[in-house]
Amino acid sequence: MDFFDLYRQKTQLSEKLFKRAKAVMPGGISHNVHYFPPYPFFLKEAKGSKIRDVDGNEYIDLWMGHYTHILGHYSEIIVKAIEQQSKEGIHWGIVFEKQVEWAELIQGLVPSAEMVRFCCSGTEATMYAVRLARAFTRKNTILKIAGGWHGANSDLSVGIKMPYEKEESLGLLPELQHYTKTILFNDLPGTLEMIHQNRNNLAGIILEPIVGEGGFIPGTEEYLKMLRSETEKLGALLIFDEVISGFRVGLGGAQGLFNILPDLTTLGKIIGGGMPVGALVGRKEIMEKTSPERKADKWEKILIGGGTFSSHPLTVAAGIAILCYLRDFAEEIYPVLEVKGERVRKGVQEALQREGVETAVTGFGSLFQTHFPFEGGVILNSPHSINQKTDTDKREVEFRIRMLNHGVHVMHGGGSLSMAHSDEDIERIIQAAREVAKEMKG
Repeated sequence: MDFFDLYRQKTQLSEKLFKRAKAVMPGGISHNVHYFPPYPFFLKEAKGSKIRDVDGNEYIDLWMGHYTHILGHYSEIIVKAIEQQSKEGIHWGIVFEKQVEWAELIQGLVPSAEMVRFCCSGTEATMYAVRLARAFTRKNTILKIAGGWHGANSDLSVGIKMPYEKEESLGLLPELQHYTKTILFNDLPGTLEMIHQNRNNLAGIILEPIVGEGGFIPGTEEYLKMLRSETEKLGALLIFDEVISGFRVGLGGAQGLFNILPDLTTLGKIIGGGMPVGALVGRKEIMEKTSPERKADKWEKILIGGGTFSSHPLTVAAGIAILCYLRDFAEEIYPVLEVKGERVRKGVQEALQREGVETAVTGFGSLFQTHFPFEGGVILNSPHSINQKTDTDKREVEFRIRMLNHGVHVMHGGGSLSMAHSDEDIERIIQAAREVAKEMKG
């Protein structure tokens, strides 16, 4: 039986729900990444490392709420915090003490977080970061990684898919291409040349120090230090997008591990404990430019932080709960997650290659992705190299559906491990990859 046919057979109620969804939502979804052919399965419940769909199929989940659930789905710590807060109030639109406590936690844990501003999503945080960089430097050009993803804000919806010069979306102003330009991740000479070409109008460089859309590959020490040095020389800002890596790879994020201090950092996902969240943090002299307080001599407004649900009480409660837990048990959590990640990366790659499927598994810490190179011996060190040298369709469709048929839910060929993933789960993931490899070769 064809792998699509098997999937359809196992998910008949999901197919019916998808047809209903398409009648009321374009494409049947409200986030493009949630769609995959022939149709996505519909979730019914989730707990720990497992999810169950409406047809009763159980999967080991590696998507984990967009990499958010570092403790697993439906963590008791988070649930208790939300339940308690719901008794005190759900939404006020007025400042309250727990906001301050939450910001103080982040300030104490993230190296670049001299000051904190909350918003509602990672997309919003990166939008504000770019706006603030341009306002602070009084320059216009932003450099971003070719193939890098920072959410769907207009300023950064450039250079996401190959070929990078093409329009990413109808509705974007053509002028954006003039002021947001791409650089290749880990390409030191090429990036240096681009920096120098734009030195007179460079407001900032934004990148994920561990690239989410690029296999969770980290920037090399030499590359990241060069970016820090060059931006300092030019008075431009270095912006780290740590929406994924923040609190995922360590308490201080990637910047803490790599000992590189950016001017601004965007955060999201884990800091809200599974509730909608975003944050912009950074140097005090930069962040204070967003203050609504009018100075005696002059007042220049930078519009940042206007969301109705910024610092939503339920998000704040969940955020405090998760950050306190990660802080208190960091020495137990992060080494364990790293070991789990390495076991999965090594096990999945060996399982596929043993059956003759050309494979490269990349990742960092508890994060990983599986790739299918067109030929052996390729070096994958950037989103560009992955898009250019691997079969992304095979990863996103065939591998995904086949793994689902064997009870494992992957995203981009992999995903993230949580504290809820057991040794048995890891063995089942590797065994599923082994069975999928046999099918792909057959």
